[in-house]
Amino acid sequence: MAKRKLGIAVVGIGGAVGTTMAAGVELLRQNAIDTTGLPLAGFDELADCTEIEFAGWDLFDSDLATAAEGHEVLTLKQFAAVQRALGEKRPWPAIADSRFLSNIAGTNVISLSRVRDAVEQVRADIREFRAQCDAVCVVNLASTETLTEADNSKFASLEAFEKAIDANAADISPAMLYAYAAIAEGAPYANFTPSLSADIPALVEFAEQNKVPVAGKDGKTGQTFIKTVLAPALRSRALHVDGWYSTNILGNRDGLALSDDGSLASKVKTKSSVLDDVLGYEVEDHIVDIRYYRPRGDNKEAWDNIDISGFLGQRMQIKVNFLCRDSILAAPLAIEIARCLDLARERKEFGIQEQLSVFFKLPMTRADRPEHAFYLQEKMLLDWLNKA
Repeated sequence: MAKRKLGIAVVGIGGAVGTTMAAGVELLRQNAIDTTGLPLAGFDELADCTEIEFAGWDLFDSDLATAAEGHEVLTLKQFAAVQRALGEKRPWPAIADSRFLSNIAGTNVISLSRVRDAVEQVRADIREFRAQCDAVCVVNLASTETLTEADNSKFASLEAFEKAIDANAADISPAMLYAYAAIAEGAPYANFTPSLSADIPALVEFAEQNKVPVAGKDGKTGQTFIKTVLAPALRSRALHVDGWYSTNILGNRDGLALSDDGSLASKVKTKSSVLDDVLGYEVEDHIVDIRYYRPRGDNKEAWDNIDISGFLGQRMQIKVNFLCRDSILAAPLAIEIARCLDLARERKEFGIQEQLSVFFKLPMTRADRPEHAFYLQEKMLLDWLNKA
């Protein structure tokens, strides 16, 4: 496939994951790193990673080099190599609404005096960026918003949602507005967060109507990735899961957002939904706990204790201690999601992209229940990539 410039517009471009994405592509461009961690690097039909350009929105106006320095994900050598390139990129003003994100506040914001005006500004940003690229995808990497119930009548249809935007409805979140703006501009959209977004019925309808590929939600990077690998294996051996205790500690901006009870509820909901679906029965003692612990920074620790029963009713345990680098796991997956959405657009496929389920904790699906088993999700994606 002829090379084309793919633009990735990131909601939260100045965060740890967004700056790691931009730095990683720049280091690939310089041949300073290889493609380790990029699971789809060998698929030539996808846009070339070295031809990706980044832009996006953030509540903080620091250039990406300054932001990356603060996140401390890159080595000193890596930072020196990308400092100039990242220093040339500065975020666009972002949509801010303290009703959905109360403990992270910046000054680089779009006025919310009229919701429609905020949407139009985001649409204009996408159009301007697309003029510099062959195609644009939008990826939401913003901090987790407080849990919102999806049964709101304003979310049930595109007509109702449009009216709610024009009425400045208080229960429409920034994540929904970014998804709406992307779909309105024909830009494929991925929700890497647990926030309610393109998965509401109104925006699923809009994506179908505008023939735009969408995917989400909540990137599956560490603990849930391990869970969706282990749980199918335990099921295949008829080992019964009596209890599964999962806890996380992290100290980056995402962790700070999750110290708010409403945002934490959104995250726990996506992490907790996996196990029963994979095993086929309810695990009564399934506990998911997430704690903000500032000294850990981007170095997340995910610890699991699994109690199982086997033959003769004998009890056993499995312990997993995954010392993660949060952004190192997430950034390449967000890049791959954007490349896949771009390919879906090239193939004229639109609406919910179930084949991307392998990347998400709570995949969007047309079926009644999403597939969570990692090996089946991976097969779904590879079959799609390899089809003629």
